[in-house]
Parts: sequence; C-alpha cells; structure tokens
Amino acid sequence: MQALKIAATGMAAQQLRVTVTANNISNMSTTAFDPRRAEFADLHYQQLRTPGAITAASGEILPSGVQLGLGVRPAAVSMEVRQGASRETGGELDIAIEGQGYLEIELPSGESAYTRDGALKVSADGELVTSEGYAIVPAVTLPEDAREIVINADGTVYARFENQVEVQQIGELTLAAFINEKGLEAIGDNLFRETAASGAPNPGEPGVDGRGLLRQGYLEDSGVDVVAEITELIEAQRGYELNSQVLKAADEMLSTTSRLR
Repeated sequence: MQALKIAATGMAAQQLRVTVTANNISNMSTTAFDPRRAEFADLHYQQLRTPGAITAASGEILPSGVQLGLGVRPAAVSMEVRQGASRETGGELDIAIEGQGYLEIELPSGESAYTRDGALKVSADGELVTSEGYAIVPAVTLPEDAREIVINADGTVYARFENQVEVQQIGELTLAAFINEKGLEAIGDNLFRETAASGAPNPGEPGVDGRGLLRQGYLEDSGVDVVAEITELIEAQRGYELNSQVLKAADEMLSTTSRLR
C-alpha cells in the first residue's frame, strides 16, 4: 500500500510549509527581512511500463507508460529578495538601502558577514556598529565633539562641529553586491554569510555598478506580505488535511483486506 507512504510525505511537506510561513509571520516587523518560500519536487517514480518501450504482443511502441509517483520531497527553502518599504525614523544613524547591496560587518571571529539592517549605533570607542555590536567595514569612527552626522546617498560620512559652517568628511560606507543573493547563508541577527552559491562579494561605492543608494533617517521595513502569508497558511492547512484523508482511506482499505476470510 504505497498510498500510506505517499500521504506521509505529503503531510511532512505541508508541515515544512507551515514552519516556513510561521517564521515569515514572526518576522513581519524585522528590519529588512526577506520572506522565505518552501519549494518541493516529486520523488522518483516506479516504472511499471516505461514510455517508448516495445510491447511483446504486437511490437508496437507504447505512447505512454505506467509510472507511479512515490510522493514529494523538499527541494529548497529560498529567500524572496524584495525591497521593503522605507520607513522614516529621523534617526541620525539609521540608513535604508534603496536597491541592491549589503553592509559588510566584522564578526568577533574575524570573518565577514553582511546585513541590510541599517539601524547603526556607536560603540564606546566611537565606531559605527550594528545593533549587536559588530563593527562596520570599512571602519568609521565618529569624533566625540561632533554635533551632527550626515550620511550622503553615496555613502560618504560627514561630521559637523560646533562653531564650524563646513562639514568634514570622516569616512565612507560601502555596499557589497552578490551575483546570487538567494545563495547567501542566513546566520541570524539579520546577518548573512558568503557561500559558493552566492558568489564572492563585490564591495564598492553605493550607486555604482548596480548597487543601491543610502537614505539617512530611514529604515527598510520587512518584506513580509501578511495577507499572502495567511493565504499560504490556509493552503498548507488544507493540503495537510487532504493528505491525512488519503492516509485514512489507505488505512481503511488495509483494514478491509485484513478482515477478508
């Protein structure tokens, strides 16, 4: 009774779909979060009669065969790269990335990671860091006596000092672009790590070679569409119910067979 195993794979697939949807909904307020989508593929087939085979009786070629599918399997949980809406915060160190690109940060291990979360802070040493305290690369240090910080769309960082009209450049922010953003490895804390699938990062000036621009005083909202996620959740629930009905029907057929005398 293959139907039992096939329905079980279907129920497991819908469980994964619900898990992914739950993660998306829980991150509906996470800065610059890109929703994920579960993708599935059919399992291998049992070939009872192969299409194109020659029949022994007449010698004719079969136009179609008998192929029994054996269920479904998870193929990928991919990231939907989409631009979230820019929300005005007025924060001097808040920046939204409008377009492609990631800020590069340095992990405590010395490795590089990448983020689109532009809610920057200042460390005790005056360095620009993320909310988790990871230093921005290249490093930008804010002077203690600076009265105002200005971040241009091209990433240039200026400071205004008391009794001075002109601003002074104190550093610049760069963005790293990837050929395949979906290939990045999510490691939590709004951070991603380079992989062989993503390709090597291509850091450079914002607004150049397809990189986005920076917008000071704004943050990028989550890209989660709540209505779409609720629809996805309902479909997954109904899919799970249908597979459970198949499981129940197969069990009843086996039960009937076992009662035969």
